[in-house]
Amino acid sequence: MRARQKTLFLVAAALLAEGAAVAGTIEGRIYRNGPILDLSNFVITVEDIEGVFPAPQKAAVIDQKGLRFAPHVLVIQAGTMVEFPNSDPVSHNIFSISEAKRFNLGLYSRGTMRRIRFDRPGLVGLLCNVHMEMAAYIVVVKNPYFAQTGADGTFRINGVPAGKHSVRCWHERFPVREQIIQVPETGFVKVDLLMGD
Repeated sequence: MRARQKTLFLVAAALLAEGAAVAGTIEGRIYRNGPILDLSNFVITVEDIEGVFPAPQKAAVIDQKGLRFAPHVLVIQAGTMVEFPNSDPVSHNIFSISEAKRFNLGLYSRGTMRRIRFDRPGLVGLLCNVHMEMAAYIVVVKNPYFAQTGADGTFRINGVPAGKHSVRCWHERFPVREQIIQVPETGFVKVDLLMGD
């Protein structure tokens, strides 16, 4: 009996190792025509991977500093809790009328915080009905295969299941771009996107 259990354990371990190896990395860069110095806040997502993915245990954060949301763009997996501390010396009232998540956090002052869970994929626009100049976006995605570019426009998504996938690029100021790519079983595929108006 003990020998049979050991054999089953080794088979299971081999299957897990094989499954873990059949995943690659997507890496690339966003390019723009002209002298664009900041290429941050592009959101890259793998759109066609379905399944039940556990929500992250750690909450994401959007602060309010200098009458601005920080960060301006946040990408999260569906089911993530987001905390909204107020670090400004004035009160704010964050709300959204987006289809993916409608809410109103009410007026609250410096040193306090509100939190809310984002459970449906979609684009959520944030506003403050005290300060009309404040705006931000939360991009809620259905799986953990996503990235957000840094100022240099680079991005990386690790552990993507091998196969043909649809990659989507979103930015608040540019049309959405989608591209079909082939993710290898090991290693990486390079995806460079030229974004235009």
